[in-house]
Amino acid sequence: MPTPLLLILCTAPDRETALKLSRSLLEQRLAACVNLSPPVTSVYHWQGKLEESEEILLLIKTTKQQYNNVEATLRAQHPYELPEIIAVPVEQGLDDYIDWVERCTKE
Repeated sequence: MPTPLLLILCTAPDRETALKLSRSLLEQRLAACVNLSPPVTSVYHWQGKLEESEEILLLIKTTKQQYNNVEATLRAQHPYELPEIIAVPVEQGLDDYIDWVERCTKE
C-alpha cells in the first residue's frame, strides 16, 4: 500500500550549501530528515557539453502534501540555474517511521 511519503533527491555543489538547504527545510517543517551523502561524482550534459563535478546528494524525507513547498524552497535558495529535484514515492516503510515523518511535517 503506497504511503503519503516522498523521498526527494537534490544535489548541491558543496557541503555548506547542502547544510544550508537542509536546515531551511527542517526549520520550516517541510522535511522530517535530510541525509547528506559524501561527495558523489556527477557526470551530465549541460548546455551542449559533457560535464563532471563533485556534489553532495541530499535525501529529503517529506510528505506528498509538502512537495510544492519543498520545491519552492529549494528553487528559491539553490545556487544552480536548474537544480535537481526528483521526488520518488515511498511505497512501503515502517509504520512508526512514516507516522514520525508525517508528524514532523505538519503545517
